[in-house]
Amino acid sequence: MNQTDQKTILVGVTDIFFYTKVRDALMSKGYRIERARTQQDIAEKASVTIPSAFILNMNDETLNAFQTLETLTADARLKTIPILAFANHEEVDTFNRARALGVTKIVSRNEFSARLKDLVEEILAAGVRGKG
Repeated sequence: MNQTDQKTILVGVTDIFFYTKVRDALMSKGYRIERARTQQDIAEKASVTIPSAFILNMNDETLNAFQTLETLTADARLKTIPILAFANHEEVDTFNRARALGVTKIVSRNEFSARLKDLVEEILAAGVRGKG
């Protein structure tokens, strides 16, 4: 099962309450959500079912989002999958570094919460990383 699953989104978020909010919002749109809590989780889940998109919390210390981005861009099968990332709005360095590592779109945590479904549709429509 190594082709992209058009309805699966891999979510790199360790906060269970935030994850539940993301899952509920996206499941209502017909997406299947896979939660990844560690680097190994992301690598394993991404290789079993190549997701149609990744969602990544850049402020998640447990996950180490920057290392995750490097892992994703190093894997030829995964490097074209769009990534929606979010971070605290005042962290300009995080935004710049995430863009440099190839996220499709990075937004503030507030915008992410308010526009989650639209943002996912936008990155899936863009379909290619490195535009945002």
